[in-house]
Amino acid sequence: MTTSQSSLLYQVDERGVATLTLNRPELHNAFDDSLIAELSAAFAAANADSNVRVLVLASSGASFCAGADLNWMRRMATYSYDENLTDAGALAEMLRRLNTLRVPTIAKVQGAAFGGGVGLVSCCDMAVATPNAKFCLSEVKLGLIPATISPYVIKAIGERASRRYFTTAEVISAEQAAHLGLVSELVEEGQLDAAVAELVKNLLRNSPAGVAAAKSLVLDYADREITAELIADSSARIAQTRGSDEGREGLTAFLEKRKPSWIQ
Repeated sequence: MTTSQSSLLYQVDERGVATLTLNRPELHNAFDDSLIAELSAAFAAANADSNVRVLVLASSGASFCAGADLNWMRRMATYSYDENLTDAGALAEMLRRLNTLRVPTIAKVQGAAFGGGVGLVSCCDMAVATPNAKFCLSEVKLGLIPATISPYVIKAIGERASRRYFTTAEVISAEQAAHLGLVSELVEEGQLDAAVAELVKNLLRNSPAGVAAAKSLVLDYADREITAELIADSSARIAQTRGSDEGREGLTAFLEKRKPSWIQ
């Protein structure tokens, strides 16, 4: 399946790999309220499509995403508090949908990711970038704050680094982004496609239901205290997956020394 609009391209191949491409290269893929709505709808569609097993978030042109579009920012300056609250809520919902997508998500970063672009990268489960990539939380230069993206950025790079980069608005190199954990893998520009393809290949070897449940473990258990309730929940989850169709198929295939049914 392939669908396209001027600012966003969405394609799902026969393997169930969805590629969502920001397609405003002339504006460095900056987003406005319209593109935010398109992204939010695309994430919802991918989440509802049982054929989708992986989502790659990519962009066209030299930049990954420059954050907010200038014309959108001009309009924001005239908004009332309630209008700004509604506008920010739409952005926050888009980020939430990406962060909680049931399938693994990969950010493919070939250039600059500023402001909200850092938020998109932070919401993905993994990010592959080239040395040309650079990152910046530049909101304070405009008298603003990276509020809606902050929960995801803080989880990605930690509190200490967030205190620095939220307030200095300095540019973060690709190498430093990898050191901070924002970037999972740093590869040469000519190897970006191959590196993403290798991650996708590894993901497609695994049980779709198992992958979704494993991702939920991280989202649900991160930063929680290890209590009796948490331990009981973890025991219930493994019991449930062992008795599931894919759990039984995976164990049986392993014992019979054959490929499980989800590997074509």
